[in-house]
Amino acid sequence: MTTLQPASPVVPGFWAGTAASFRAMIRRNGFGLLALIVLILVILGPLYSVVLWAFAERWQYPSLIPQEFGFTFWERTFARADIAEALPFSIILSLVVTLLSAVICLPASYAFARMKFRGRQLLLLSFLATNAFPRFGLYISIAVIFFRLNLIGTVQGVILIQLVNTLLLMIWIPTAAFQGVDKALEEAALDVGASRLRVFMQITLPMVMPALSAALLLTFVNTFYEAQGALLIGLPRVVTMPVLMYSLINSQLIVQYGAIVSLVLWLPSLLLLIVAQRLLRGGYLTAGFGV
Repeated sequence: MTTLQPASPVVPGFWAGTAASFRAMIRRNGFGLLALIVLILVILGPLYSVVLWAFAERWQYPSLIPQEFGFTFWERTFARADIAEALPFSIILSLVVTLLSAVICLPASYAFARMKFRGRQLLLLSFLATNAFPRFGLYISIAVIFFRLNLIGTVQGVILIQLVNTLLLMIWIPTAAFQGVDKALEEAALDVGASRLRVFMQITLPMVMPALSAALLLTFVNTFYEAQGALLIGLPRVVTMPVLMYSLINSQLIVQYGAIVSLVLWLPSLLLLIVAQRLLRGGYLTAGFGV
């Protein structure tokens, strides 16, 4: 006669140990886990809605997902004349502002990094002014000046107002990068007869290129998405893509228009920011704030 053996205590013991470990983790990192969950909901929640609306043909309450998916609204969105005009204009405008900012700010960054003069630190800190205070108030003050100079509603006025937003990135990051260059390498090249221009082009510039590339990419993204200054200075004749987004989201009965444009604009900026993050491995941004 076969005697039945009692069940092995391994499985109950395993689950008991797992539950105890989970409770210990909750007690130890409960606040961090809660913050992570809230952060995921705050970031991914709106993104989930935008992605679904971009491909929704029909979505009625109380359904959590659209009843029909399709690309009909994609064709309608890019057939709109205002989008077909604003999108390439915004790209060209951002490229022009980024190029002008580089021409103006990079020589200044090199001077900040290599020259010691009275008031240098105070002048560097002054570039934080555009970010330390509410920008809309600053834009109102600038708009009063631009109105007297007849720059309201002009491309030149929008370029100037967007240049203000580029100063922090295009001054602080390159300044930190130039300060991080080993001067011994430059001095060694000068000692063997290389000119200062050749030293800069073949030694200094390659060493700071990752930080400069990141600054350029971040400046382009920041300029492309700048809306308040362009709205205040550019309207009614100059309409960028972020300004057009206001009307697409707030004044249109068709939600898909705003969702599709948001998704299309978000993906390139995400890729550019990933590239910038990889280029900024040296920690030039954090180093810059310790100049």
